[in-house]
Amino acid sequence: MKTTTLCERGLIRLIPATYHKPPTLRGLVDTDAEAALLAEVEAMTSGRLIAEAGRNRHLDSRELAWQRRNNDMRVYGVSHINAAFTYTRTGGSRFNSEARGAWYCAWTLPTAIDEVAFHKVRELAYVNVFKDKTRYVELLADFIGEFPDITDEADSPCLSPDANIGYPAGQKLALDLQREGARGLIYPSVRHPDGQCLVVFSPSAIQNVRPGAQWDLEWDGSPEFTMVGV
Repeated sequence: MKTTTLCERGLIRLIPATYHKPPTLRGLVDTDAEAALLAEVEAMTSGRLIAEAGRNRHLDSRELAWQRRNNDMRVYGVSHINAAFTYTRTGGSRFNSEARGAWYCAWTLPTAIDEVAFHKVRELAYVNVFKDKTRYVELLADFIGEFPDITDEADSPCLSPDANIGYPAGQKLALDLQREGARGLIYPSVRHPDGQCLVVFSPSAIQNVRPGAQWDLEWDGSPEFTMVGV
């Protein structure tokens, strides 16, 4: 496996945006004070807050990003970084188990879109209802340093489009790399031809997170989707 030195700005991670929707619990109460109390109760089951309090046995809280003060301004992106490592899918993803998350990003927007759209289509297929509109926001981040690189290993089992093959192989590879001290892995996109992705295993490798553009992805009766900038 080769090693590639990165000095990259603005790699793209897409996450669902929820701030444009009413708070889920707000309809259960009558006042803002009651809503705040419910939010505190909800926080007791927050994977991110539990990890930040040092109660996640799979993740040392000292690894996480922490708020710093810079001229009395809060540093953007800390909660996004920590959320990436504390919220996982059942069964995990290609290069992380369900015990510990990772930061996935791509060099280009089309690659990032195809990656998130694949997972959204899979969710819609579970219920066989291809009717949905989801807003995604770009998180841009910078990366400097040496990373293992399998972009020339297209036949690797961990790159299989079949999750039943690719995910177990990828999770094993990721664990082996982390034990060797690797902070991430460069790999070819499985969902977008000629696309390139980076998965990051260590929160400390993620620099200068900032918001980018917003995009609405809409499904109207089929697995095909339309994309509109917001």
